[in-house]
Amino acid sequence: MNFFSASGNQVNSTLFIILFGIPFALFFGLVAVTANPLLIGFAVALIIGFAFLAKPDWIIWLILTLGLLVIGVLPLFIHEGLAARSAWSLSILGFFLMSVSFLKLLSTPGIQKETPVFIWLALLFFIYALLCTLANWQSTGEFLGGAKRYFQMWGFIFALCWLSLNEQKMQRWRLFILCIAMAQLPLAIYQLITWVPFRESIKNAYPHMVPIDVVAGTFGSSITGGGASAEMAVFLIIILGFILTRRMEKTLSTKYFVLLTPIIIAPLFLGETKAVLFMLPLMFIVLYRHKIIKQLRFWLLSFTVIMSITIFAGYTYLSFMPEKSGEELISDTIAYNFQDKGYGGYYLNRTTAITFWAQNQQISDPVPFFFGNGLGASHSATGGHIAARYPGYGINLTAASTLLWDLGIVGLALFISILVLAWRCANRLIQETTSPAVRADATAIQAALALFAFYLFYRIGVLELLSFQIVFSVLLGYLAWLYRQHLLSAQKQTA
Repeated sequence: MNFFSASGNQVNSTLFIILFGIPFALFFGLVAVTANPLLIGFAVALIIGFAFLAKPDWIIWLILTLGLLVIGVLPLFIHEGLAARSAWSLSILGFFLMSVSFLKLLSTPGIQKETPVFIWLALLFFIYALLCTLANWQSTGEFLGGAKRYFQMWGFIFALCWLSLNEQKMQRWRLFILCIAMAQLPLAIYQLITWVPFRESIKNAYPHMVPIDVVAGTFGSSITGGGASAEMAVFLIIILGFILTRRMEKTLSTKYFVLLTPIIIAPLFLGETKAVLFMLPLMFIVLYRHKIIKQLRFWLLSFTVIMSITIFAGYTYLSFMPEKSGEELISDTIAYNFQDKGYGGYYLNRTTAITFWAQNQQISDPVPFFFGNGLGASHSATGGHIAARYPGYGINLTAASTLLWDLGIVGLALFISILVLAWRCANRLIQETTSPAVRADATAIQAALALFAFYLFYRIGVLELLSFQIVFSVLLGYLAWLYRQHLLSAQKQTA
């Protein structure tokens, strides 16, 4: 009798444990019996997600560590299909992080005023994508797969903006990501001396495989398929931008600058990513655009160094293609990027993927032109309902063409607008802040945004490659965190 009358809260807690504990115990018991690594990983992610709801920074650590160090290299050591499915566990944690961020937004008065506009636009894009997919409903699998690929790491964007994360935590994450960048060199060397020769020996069995593509650091590569060498290159160029701006603002010593720069640059010469020849000068122009006129001598010296690195990179890439002359390589590159030659085994290339989309829009049915066909519609690997109409075409070759097919011209415009408004937010920080470190990071983020804008028309990874999505979303979230800290600091000074 005393037990039941002691406390109503105790009874409610007991009933809650019984009602929810039994079905969860049954579920996890059934998962354990299957011995399926994918289901077990799914269940573990659920447990960890619920356990860490009160500690979202732990979720951030888990995703950063596993997403940037582990997931990308798994296909080299275990079955590729299993390695790809293992990323689902991290995707679940990413959505947990997003949920915690939304709860923080709803429960914290005044946080809306401190939120930069590009974050609201990112939220609008998220809602718009889901509504467009529901309006173009095809199947549960296509909906869930598309939403997972697009938004699995977008929790970082909202978490770094809305959660209470102090400078100490942010500094630890900055150092960790710098360590990730430094880890690319030893792993790239290992891939070059171990996996490239092996792939050379089997390349006749895989006509479209390029052996050197396996040199992708921690960003993902497989034994018989392609590799995320371009994503590794973009990441390293972004980190190089942060190092240069920190040195420019004198917040990084000469000793560390001289130590870090070769380690960050070296992996760019170990792979075969020709876009580096464009991305390096692009990063440089964005970083030093204000110094071109004011300090012409300094700019010319820096430009000479960057172009020397670029030319050396070009010479290195030519050495990886001994069967082709320089003229043949340039002609071939132009053909499968801007003319009619298909990219790899696809019928389309980066340019024709856009023009092919435009040619297949009809005036009589303007809805797909403006709003697309839903998330996952153009995904070739999973057989999206639009991709199934054009097998082997590669309609989702780039992020831009994928956005056009899935979310229409409105979706592509929204995505580009996020980058534009983020640029303006960073520009405001550069003009208003008195902190050299904040000014340096905001300038580096602008260079990263320029690279992301180029990347939209170059590759698709920003919409489906987990490791690269972490880089993209963390940068946007970090910019939002810097903006909020700037506003809070200004409020304290005026109070």
